[in-house]
Amino acid sequence: MEETYVLTLEDKPKRFSELTLNFCGYSICQPRHSFGPAVRPGYILHFILSGRGSYQVGDCHYELKAGEGFLIEPDVMTYYEADAEEPWSYLWIGFQGTRADEMLNQLALSHGKLTFRADADCGEMLFAIVQEILRCGKNGLELDFFAQSALFRFFSCLAHYLPENSTEDAQHISNLHVHRAIEYIQTHYAGNITVADIAAHISVSRSYLSTLFQNTLGQSPSEYLANFRLTRGAEQLTITDLPVSAIAGLCGYRDPLVFSKAFKQKNGMTPTQYRKSNREAERITLEGSGRLRVSYR
Repeated sequence: MEETYVLTLEDKPKRFSELTLNFCGYSICQPRHSFGPAVRPGYILHFILSGRGSYQVGDCHYELKAGEGFLIEPDVMTYYEADAEEPWSYLWIGFQGTRADEMLNQLALSHGKLTFRADADCGEMLFAIVQEILRCGKNGLELDFFAQSALFRFFSCLAHYLPENSTEDAQHISNLHVHRAIEYIQTHYAGNITVADIAAHISVSRSYLSTLFQNTLGQSPSEYLANFRLTRGAEQLTITDLPVSAIAGLCGYRDPLVFSKAFKQKNGMTPTQYRKSNREAERITLEGSGRLRVSYR
């Protein structure tokens, strides 16, 4: 059993699409009290006020104590349990939104970093915010705006109290996201993948993935995917005798005409012209090096 205080807003209309509060609360747990294994639809941040416990995500196991916190991601199976000797008390706040993953990334929290430690005063500040929400006694539009402001103050508090290297950590996580996305593209470009598939693979939203690619590579994920496919197409045209239609399929294009149009737009010539031009250039190079013998009859 546990002593729990909670406010739920999940059943209310969502007025704020970028970031919105779903619920919040705090619990005073009994020894070995557990939750899960379970999957939750939104993000949840827990912060441990006292005691100890464990957090399990897949094969990863974390032993956590007061002053530390953990992130639960949407649609991920998790399990957590209070310590038998020093059961924890913790607060939590659940949220969702189109920019939720981006804001978490700025705090250096993501799929690759699910736990954190804050300075000593952070817990008191976060607990005060949660208690303020629980006691607010407001309804309707007033409650919505009050909860929204409290949610941003919660994030502001974390940003203030998390270690100073969080900016560097956030940049590392951003680079890691882009690296994983590129690996996925390079492995699956021949299939019918979309930007949504890439974003889902690395557990971020499409909009945030676009932001990462623009900031890191100066182009959108769809542009990178298209350029990568066309680059592979150019290689195949140079080193093989496969028909253009077959090369289009190998590069993820269902329609050879669409491939040809995109190829010409990128390279200034059709695939057939590109192949002929490169073969001619290769012949001239070989002749000049003496490695190609031409017989005249």
